[in-house]
Amino acid sequence: MANSWTERRVVITGLGVVTPLGQDVESFWASLLAGQCGIGKINAFDVSAYDCQIAGEVKNFDPSGAFPSPKELRRTDRFTQFGVVAGYKALLDSGIDLDKSNRDEIGVFIGSGIGGLYTTEEQHKVLLNKGPGRVSPFMIPMLILNMASGMFSMYHKLRGPNVATCSACATATHAIGEAWRTIKMGDAKMIFAGGAEATIVPLGISGFCAMKAMSTRNHEPQRSSRPFDAQRDGFVMGEGAGVVALEELEHAKARGARIYCEVIGYGNTADANHITAPAPEGEGAARCMKMALRAAGIHPTEVSYINAHGTSTPQGDVCETQAIKTVFGEHARKLAVSSTKGATGHMLGAAGAVETAICSKAIQTNIVPPTINYENPDPLCDLDYVPNVARELPVNVIVNNSFGFGGHNATIIARKFLG
Repeated sequence: MANSWTERRVVITGLGVVTPLGQDVESFWASLLAGQCGIGKINAFDVSAYDCQIAGEVKNFDPSGAFPSPKELRRTDRFTQFGVVAGYKALLDSGIDLDKSNRDEIGVFIGSGIGGLYTTEEQHKVLLNKGPGRVSPFMIPMLILNMASGMFSMYHKLRGPNVATCSACATATHAIGEAWRTIKMGDAKMIFAGGAEATIVPLGISGFCAMKAMSTRNHEPQRSSRPFDAQRDGFVMGEGAGVVALEELEHAKARGARIYCEVIGYGNTADANHITAPAPEGEGAARCMKMALRAAGIHPTEVSYINAHGTSTPQGDVCETQAIKTVFGEHARKLAVSSTKGATGHMLGAAGAVETAICSKAIQTNIVPPTINYENPDPLCDLDYVPNVARELPVNVIVNNSFGFGGHNATIIARKFLG
């Protein structure tokens, strides 16, 4: 049947990022390939009493061009600002003329793992110090995690499907996967999908410190996030946003869009194991990758590159390595696998979309980014992690993994567009 689920194809036509390493795709990509790092000592507040004093902060952020007025800007949390700006950049990069498009067929799926934590913290101070009558009437719209998706759709009158995923560190990858499914089903022609996060605030840092989840390599900020390295001691917080424009292929071709790559598969599973720890041997992650491969209809040996979740935690990196070996067998030894969180920190609910943008650029350029700070091999992490230096190789099919607290797993598969 014409235009069936199996025949409808989805491509990526626009990329937008706001990261600690750059706020446009080209400068971010260049810095990433050069092995640079956006992590430093936290400047947002006094961290002298904190176990972890480092993070990947977005510097010199200017959101004004993406907002209709200064008043609208003041009514949004920092995470929403990140999401709206990344979405706007993806919109511009896609080249779509909205005035010549049916906005009923264009949707927005921008999620967040935590939402407006800055607003929550600040308004709680107001409540305690000044009483309930002084709490802002904009507090709730500012802190709820769907507002980046809602605001972006309002500013551009995009009336298609609109949801905000929330699955911790898998948020943005789930947003992209669900957008892919929505377009495949014929319920939209185009969706701006991704995630936004801004948790570098006292409450956020103290909470993750209390979990003993973060690196305390405070004396070496740029060497603190070291995925798969034997001396890794926890993740490093990052902030920002990533949004990609997914588009039905015929719609993209009709308007002459530039195509980065084609999304061909999506996996979504649960560990059902523990609130924070991954399932033993990465069992849930392995099922997720297998599901994505089945959806894509490809053999594991066709995969060229994996952008790993790779957070620099002792347990997580081992489990992901085991999952990759379970799924890919002997081919796992031939794969290029890298984690870019050494450069950006872990951007939580935004990570998967920023990393999908990275994968799109890898397919476009046939270059894969390095895993920086990989200096001490771990016998339990024994794959080719593209250590420290970017690598040119034919990138035809990529796998992008994201795994979140609560046991949420998400995998996206994309390939070079073949016409």
